Amino acid sequence: MASNPVSKVTEEQYLAIERAAEFRSEFLDGEMFAMSGGSVRHAILQVNILVELSVGLRGTPCQAFGPDFRIKVSNRIYTYPDVSVACGKVLLADGHNDSLLNPVVIVEVLSPTTEKYDRGLKFQHYRSIASLKDYILVDQSQMRIEQYTRQPDDTWTLRDYQNPEQELKIDSIGVSIPLERIYDRIEIPAPD
Repeated sequence: MASNPVSKVTEEQYLAIERAAEFRSEFLDGEMFAMSGGSVRHAILQVNILVELSVGLRGTPCQAFGPDFRIKVSNRIYTYPDVSVACGKVLLADGHNDSLLNPVVIVEVLSPTTEKYDRGLKFQHYRSIASLKDYILVDQSQMRIEQYTRQPDDTWTLRDYQNPEQELKIDSIGVSIPLERIYDRIEIPAPD
């Protein structure tokens, strides 16, 4: 992502602009990046995951949030993940109550234009969030979910799901979701 020093904004300027804006933008190192609309597949996957997590978290101290709830990763980066989960007291960045500080789970539905960023620099920044236990990437072009789980020694392990009979097991929040429910109403092309 190339930057133009003239167009840089401060964290405070970003928040002021964002709170007044009609459309959402993420913030990275002084630059604002408009969030574009997603595909039908992206929207269906996002809703399926949010619904399944919300139902699975009933009666627990955890709460699922949709794509309109911003996460403050650091003073350098604010994001709008597709789905996030916080447990216990929801910690917010300031009196505006609109920037989550303590996500336990973050889910990103991969798009062709954001996949490299979601896997790379964004995940690098997400790993700095002490509360984060699971980072989940959901592919919309095939039935495939990659789950990165933080270990006690602060390393991350990968679990790869590709079978409709499998369940995405998110031990950090005590929820399992069958892949067939996540991919409900998503037509996956048959392999060649």
